[in-house]
Amino acid sequence: MSKKKPLILVTNDDGITAPGIRHLISIMKELGDVVVVAPDSPQSGMGHAITINDNLYCDPVKLKETEDHEEYSCSGTPADCVKIATQEILKRKPDLCVSGINHGSNSSINVIYSGTMSAAVEAGTEGIPAIGFSLLDYSLTANFEPTTKFVKAISKRVLEEGMPTGMVLNVNFPKLTEKQIKGIKICRQAKAHWVEEFDKRTNPQGRDYYWLTGKFVNEDEGEDTDEWALENGYVSVVPVQFDLTAHHYIKELNTWSLND
Repeated sequence: MSKKKPLILVTNDDGITAPGIRHLISIMKELGDVVVVAPDSPQSGMGHAITINDNLYCDPVKLKETEDHEEYSCSGTPADCVKIATQEILKRKPDLCVSGINHGSNSSINVIYSGTMSAAVEAGTEGIPAIGFSLLDYSLTANFEPTTKFVKAISKRVLEEGMPTGMVLNVNFPKLTEKQIKGIKICRQAKAHWVEEFDKRTNPQGRDYYWLTGKFVNEDEGEDTDEWALENGYVSVVPVQFDLTAHHYIKELNTWSLND
């Protein structure tokens, strides 16, 4: 009896036509049966938002006549895409969910804003091994080819080994050629933050509006962080947990005598 191929759900936050997800699809088709459920438009910075006050549409699409896998274009967020895929579209639970490849970094504090990673986390909450992939290049002409062998190797290993409950992987690639990339480093998330600025303007009707800008500030000098790895030519892999409990502080909070 032939072994059933792994079922791989592919999604992203840049939209179903984005170059990053098209490249990711081509890699995943070498590893298993692929079903794509992705946003119909860019959803960057959506975090883990879900659609609750509007209709949600999810339509089958065929972007190339030569492609034989299923694809669905969803009107919702990346997290919506995973939810509707697992509940309404897929016939069985996926063996893997991959999200990306994102145009731009999702390392360090960026992970909490990321639609790419939120899709992976949503899959993780449903017990599906999941990975978010991002390339440190915001250009729509970004070259994703150097990521290929690393995406394939990491995904293949997750398919073989699985992932612990409550955990997903956040993988970021430096903007380098394949030969320039030194390898893969397992890292922790760097301590960093954004210093936000707002560019205030006034529209022709006299109403003020704002454009959000800002500067990324890395406060972490450690050499075991994702930021260090990326700056030094490595692919960063950070295991991310979605239990947000600060377990180390529970004992201290219990000394507060809050019931007195």
